[in-house]
Amino acid sequence: MTPPSLLTALLPLMADLAQDLPEAERHRRLLETLRVLLPCDATAMLRLEGAWLVPLAVNGLSGDTLGRRFRVTEHPRFAQLLAAPGPVRFAADCGLPDPFDGLVDGVQGHLPVHDCMGCALQVDGRLWGLLTLDALDVGRFSRVELDVLQAFASLAAATVALATRMHGLAARAEDERQRADSYAQAAAQLGHSGHGPRQLIGHGAAHKRLMKEIALAGPTELCVLIQGETGTGKELVAQALHAASARAKRPLVSINCAALPDNLVESELFGHVRGAFTGAVGDRRGKFELADGGTLFLDEVAELPLQVQAKLLRVLQGGHLQRLGSDREHRVDVRVIAASNRNLADEVRAGRLRADFYHRLSVYPLLVPPLRERGRDVLPIGGFFLEEARSRMGLGAVRLDAGAQAALLAYDWPGNVRELEHLLGRSVVKALGRHAQRPRILTLGAEDLGLGVDDAAGATVSAASPQTDAMPSPAAGLGLRDAVADLERRMVLQALEQHGHQWAAAARALGIDPANLARMAKRLGIARG
Repeated sequence: MTPPSLLTALLPLMADLAQDLPEAERHRRLLETLRVLLPCDATAMLRLEGAWLVPLAVNGLSGDTLGRRFRVTEHPRFAQLLAAPGPVRFAADCGLPDPFDGLVDGVQGHLPVHDCMGCALQVDGRLWGLLTLDALDVGRFSRVELDVLQAFASLAAATVALATRMHGLAARAEDERQRADSYAQAAAQLGHSGHGPRQLIGHGAAHKRLMKEIALAGPTELCVLIQGETGTGKELVAQALHAASARAKRPLVSINCAALPDNLVESELFGHVRGAFTGAVGDRRGKFELADGGTLFLDEVAELPLQVQAKLLRVLQGGHLQRLGSDREHRVDVRVIAASNRNLADEVRAGRLRADFYHRLSVYPLLVPPLRERGRDVLPIGGFFLEEARSRMGLGAVRLDAGAQAALLAYDWPGNVRELEHLLGRSVVKALGRHAQRPRILTLGAEDLGLGVDDAAGATVSAASPQTDAMPSPAAGLGLRDAVADLERRMVLQALEQHGHQWAAAARALGIDPANLARMAKRLGIARG
């Protein structure tokens, strides 16, 4: 079939310029038109965010590609495209690794990309991102006129610029760029390993609902209570809320309440003066003072002792605090975001949480959905972790075959995103072990993931307690919350028994902090002998 003329292909896009389309739909139409104009196997549109390229839309690439974050310095083709004044067509034998090798959708095996070309996108005189085209056939792009791609790129850039203005996002885009640049500079100064900043990734209905809640609550001064299962990404939600607020340029201070020993909780939160207790050799500011003008994130807030909850309540209500050992009051301006993997209403009923403290925290309750409710979002989230593993291990490319993708979609994910991260990191190591030499493209199959029915059933137990060979099931007839508590009690008792009642060793075996284990044991009624 003869490719359409440039004008014929671009007419639908010109018509789209007059429409107020969702960003994702606008990008999808751009890439569909590009594949009609320049027939190829895959296209992608990537936005430059500091030192990373983030895929906004793909066509013909696997679903996990959208979650990947490509550090420009690790991908010489991307770097060359960004530096070039116009479109670039790479020779099939140029020798530079292609970031999309093995990711072309529907290809059996791991056939690498052979032909590749692309063009930088300039929006309002600034380098915005890239358009890329890939083909599996050698010479597919040999007769393509590069000025055709340049014309298309100019229209794509105009579309992006217009959409930005229509939706009033120019200021926000500038803020995002500055934050990304700041992150990149800090990463360079600290010798950062090169992985992109952790982000909330997804495109499904549950993800969109969560992002809508963040957009509503973020700009307010309300206390937000983030609840959700372990491993769902509650800290990332807190970071997103802070970034969406007027306090974004001020500190975000995080504290894990579960990791605080009882005798240091007040000092960590409120600070202390010299001589307040043994070892207090000088004055010290607490987390509230460090967060003054910004946001304080209290993770695992249900672990705080009742007497500390009462003192926190006073700070939340009036912004007044006293350092430990001092009579002097300090005034702080802090927005508090709290998180817990427990149902705090149940904790109030059980007497472990003050009702007034709970109601002060949960002015705006926000529930983070578990991974099993996020549908196909498991693939782009998995893609992010695969790119991290690829970079960390110095591999050329890592891909999931169809069986591995199906296994990820079918699994129940009791450990949520954290379990997905650990599983994929482990699977890359296992798959690499099957090769005498490092392959150009490492392919993960379902057997590398080990998510069969038998494996899935015991995943939570084995991840939490690798020392345990067999774990008894919770007592029959219990409700879900009681069953979970029963299972926790059994696991703690078994870990203590296996390690001679050495609490630190038991905590290591269970993969939790010793202070957290002590609090858990107290909650479960396990005496510390």
